[in-house]
Amino acid sequence: MVPLSEIMASFYHALKLDLSMTAYILVIPLFSYIYWLLNGRKVVELKWLTIYNKILIILFSIISVVNFNIYREWGSKINAKAVGFAISTPNEALASSASSPIGLTLSLLVLLIVIGFILQRWVVLRKLSFKASPIWLRGIAVIILVFLNFLLIRGGLGGSPINQSMAYFSKEQVLNHAAVNTEWNLLSSALAARMTKNNPYNYLSKQAADANIKELYTPAKDTTINILTTKRPNVVLVIIESFTADLTKTLGNEDGITPNFDTLIHKGVLFSNIYSSGSRTDKGLVATLAGFPTLAAGSIVKWPEKMQKIPGISQPFFKNGYQTSFFYGGESEFDNYKAFILSHNYQKLIDKNNFKGGKVTKWGQFDEAVFDRQIEDLNKEKQPFFSTLLTLTNHEPYALPGNYKFGQADNVTKFKSTAHYTDSCINAYLNNAKKESWYKNTLFVFIADHGHLLPKNSHEIYVPQRYHVPLLFYGDVIKDECKGKKFEDVGSQADVAATILGQLDISAKEFVWSKNLLNPYAKHFAFFSWDNGMGFIDNQQCVTFDNVGKTILYNSNPKDKDLTLKTLNTAKSYLQNVYQQFIEL
Repeated sequence: MVPLSEIMASFYHALKLDLSMTAYILVIPLFSYIYWLLNGRKVVELKWLTIYNKILIILFSIISVVNFNIYREWGSKINAKAVGFAISTPNEALASSASSPIGLTLSLLVLLIVIGFILQRWVVLRKLSFKASPIWLRGIAVIILVFLNFLLIRGGLGGSPINQSMAYFSKEQVLNHAAVNTEWNLLSSALAARMTKNNPYNYLSKQAADANIKELYTPAKDTTINILTTKRPNVVLVIIESFTADLTKTLGNEDGITPNFDTLIHKGVLFSNIYSSGSRTDKGLVATLAGFPTLAAGSIVKWPEKMQKIPGISQPFFKNGYQTSFFYGGESEFDNYKAFILSHNYQKLIDKNNFKGGKVTKWGQFDEAVFDRQIEDLNKEKQPFFSTLLTLTNHEPYALPGNYKFGQADNVTKFKSTAHYTDSCINAYLNNAKKESWYKNTLFVFIADHGHLLPKNSHEIYVPQRYHVPLLFYGDVIKDECKGKKFEDVGSQADVAATILGQLDISAKEFVWSKNLLNPYAKHFAFFSWDNGMGFIDNQQCVTFDNVGKTILYNSNPKDKDLTLKTLNTAKSYLQNVYQQFIEL
């Protein structure tokens, strides 16, 4: 039973999207008002505004009652897909709605329209009267009105523009969906619908592409190398902002930037040839937590309704009795992170809104505060637990609470300094965690959200080294004989889910794009992409390809033309099939 207080909270959390939709509706009346304000007329009749309002009342009432029934049948709000379905196949749409309560639906429709008409009659002005005022004053008024309307449309001055995540607040999905403005959601999905209609990456026949992918993900044997001393450890997954392999001495031959992490490498299990799925946090987060690859030109986070249908690693943990939590020092609404977190069985979400005071950056809390908060909360948590922490200090504008170890001469030195700071935070975090009773039964997994141009400042977006990231398993639960071990085969950030679950004997079958890096029979490869470009790398070769120019941009083994063709076709099959699944979600 959902508490009444939480139901009422949905109205509060709905305000931002409601106000944003209101601002969209106000665009036409606003510019009309501006025209007459600058025109100089003293009195203006607004008969057209009544007609405008009545049209919107009828339209939105219809959308609302249709949404009631669509949500009851499909579990999702009305969107461009549903509208397209009704237009293209009206008979099937009618058949699908046959079980809807027609009498109740029509009654609600009439009620909404009647209430709307009554309110617009008593609330909306029918005449505007202007007092004489200087043109400069009217100009200032125009600027303020336009700015305020834009602010409402955008959702405020925060770092993240408005999105569905801003309405999410509950573990109950129905309340999150209720808080999302229906018309705003429909408008948003309509604008984005062009990316979900046709697959722009149909390179091979379906049969050939499917065969290539099946070969990649069908190991000769489903087994794993067991590196843990227990099957039910606590698991803490730390996703580190921009922590490219190039920052480390072990993988990037850089001195003094990450001394603590390099020390941890010799005490844990390192996967030294791992590649991120993309070059942004939104893509890295979904790849790590959902095992879902990138889409080249798009990102699934822009479509919460689709994103909710892919699995999340927190879900099998939750189903197996783990307490789940997510910690982030920034705005969890950014790029719809919050929508993913709250729809995938994370029981607790801590973000910048849960911190009071302290030093902050443009993005939010410094890493040390977030690490400290996680330890504080985990001390109160029932074991076993699965907790995720996403850092942010190593992000532009590279702000620090103290001194810059490498100076502030340019972005390279500032980037090194913030990376060194995060490295020190990780060291302090582990030293503090060692004092707690739960530490000895905890597996810590460290991985970057994506690679980076810096600090080398030499890798173009299509070069594989740009995506090279460290993946480290660490903790007392690792067998002594495995500590300091390195696995050098190629792997992907998307493989984290299947690899962790494999150590716990928890099925990872739903993570179809994630493979167990500790299965000696698994294929060794990684796929990555950027806007309209993609790359594929395995133990033999790396090929990257421009989807617009249809040209190979990078080839580590250009002399072997047969191998190049095979690698390129595998890359094309990969993107083609991933995008097709995205369309069908």
